[in-house]
Amino acid sequence: MSNGEARLELLTRINRAARGAPVPEAPAYPRAAAQSREEVLHTFHDRIVDYRAGFVQVVADGVPEAVRTALAGVRRVVVPDGLDAAWLPDGLDVLHDDPALSHAQLDGADAVITGCAVAVARTGTIVLDHGPGQGRRALTLVPDIHVCVIHAGQIVPDVLDGVQAVAGAVRAGRPLTWLSGGSATSDIELVRVEGVHGPRTLRVIVVDG
Repeated sequence: MSNGEARLELLTRINRAARGAPVPEAPAYPRAAAQSREEVLHTFHDRIVDYRAGFVQVVADGVPEAVRTALAGVRRVVVPDGLDAAWLPDGLDVLHDDPALSHAQLDGADAVITGCAVAVARTGTIVLDHGPGQGRRALTLVPDIHVCVIHAGQIVPDVLDGVQAVAGAVRAGRPLTWLSGGSATSDIELVRVEGVHGPRTLRVIVVDG
């Protein structure tokens, strides 16, 4: 199905639903071939690297060292409630969002470190539902560096799996942030500019086990 055909199909379904007419059952979502856990992690790694983001995979005991490396050169870091403080190296100026940090305070931070709700291997997408350890949206949109700690079990093969994983958050009315690499855009001459809509740099730490 072409993009034009898909758009027409979508608009037709919306029009029928708005008129109260029966809507045909949607076709099955195309799924990738079944993958082993190792293949899912490998696919996710490849996508993250394609997006020019940093990537490291460690065991649980290696998280503090990985975080220290990811935050090298950082002086001031935003840490949302619910994140494991034991991961943080000494000597940082740690900002907590209670009371809520102002935009100026967030702009003065070098980095933010968070967890995530789920990550999608096929697209290299990380989804935040802004639950514990993730903070409100502004925390992950203003600082220039985003360090994201992801447990390997949170990485799912496909987009549908990711959508299903955050369905509860959507029903609860929480916002979602979907990110694939650092923020980047380009103008009509295809000149790439980074850091316009969010952090310029994404560094991913995957915790295996």
